[in-house]
Amino acid sequence: GSLSEVPRSGLRPLKTNSKRKYLSRALRLSNNNIPDLVGLQYTLSHFLAQPLKLGWLDLSCNKITCIDPVLCELRELRVLYLHGNSIWNLSEVDKLGELQCLHTITLHGNAIELHKIYRNHVIAALPQLKTMDFSAVTRAEQVLANVWYTDVKRGRNTKESLQ
Repeated sequence: GSLSEVPRSGLRPLKTNSKRKYLSRALRLSNNNIPDLVGLQYTLSHFLAQPLKLGWLDLSCNKITCIDPVLCELRELRVLYLHGNSIWNLSEVDKLGELQCLHTITLHGNAIELHKIYRNHVIAALPQLKTMDFSAVTRAEQVLANVWYTDVKRGRNTKESLQ
């Protein structure tokens, strides 16, 4: 799979260290039919000099159904693209709450987008977000999402939260 591929060079040449690992904080794995993130750490370690310093990860347009806890090991992750996958359970997003640096996420094009409470849920689960689905998260949205989330936790709006 990906370990035998040579990364395409972009506008700037990719720099490597003495062990021929890339000195990059970004990785694009989009459009690869990836079903899950088993082996992600191995792949990151294979290609990157400092895999835990990864700040930008593009996993868009794959076949991912669950948000694997392995993503939460990437403590410096700031940007995560997951659009165009097969994530259907809205609570999967909650797993990413540990990523304090995460400020940009894409999730559109997943089945979770069909939930009426989709945007509210994601903003409440990830209060540090600045951008979701290429759209700015406003202060008003953050306040409303927090009110909604507090009501759900208290048992109010349970009918709406289940739909």
